[in-house]
Amino acid sequence: MRVSAKSDYALRALIEIARRDDEAPVSAEEIGRLQEIPHGFLQSILADLRRAGIVMSQRGQSGGWRMGRAAAEVTVADVIRAVDGPLVSVYGLRPEAVSYNASAETLQQVWVAARSSLRGVFEGVTIQHLASGALPADVERLTTDTDAWQSH
Repeated sequence: MRVSAKSDYALRALIEIARRDDEAPVSAEEIGRLQEIPHGFLQSILADLRRAGIVMSQRGQSGGWRMGRAAAEVTVADVIRAVDGPLVSVYGLRPEAVSYNASAETLQQVWVAARSSLRGVFEGVTIQHLASGALPADVERLTTDTDAWQSH
């Protein structure tokens, strides 16, 4: 799986929004400055997140962006789906919709298994976990494997 810049930026923006103790709106300019996200790109991402109900905007002098749902209820998977679509796709199709001839049909099972594996992590990590810096134990455990840090 390739994590797009859009997904990475969306998650970083949400961390900034969720870290506000007072839950006050955060301007896109401040989010962009703190996370080094280009303003135009960030506006597009925030619009996608708003359409998904993940954030809400507040107009006016003290306006900006704030969480539309509790940070503990928004998963990494929710964010990726909001800005990039399905976690795993093959030629733009969901793995269960792809068909192969008999000699390659087990490949579909690989795509379904990959999606299941990603869901295990992405649906188990919330914006609250990211904002607090405390990942769930099962995800944290995956990062202790030295092979996980190696590029193959």
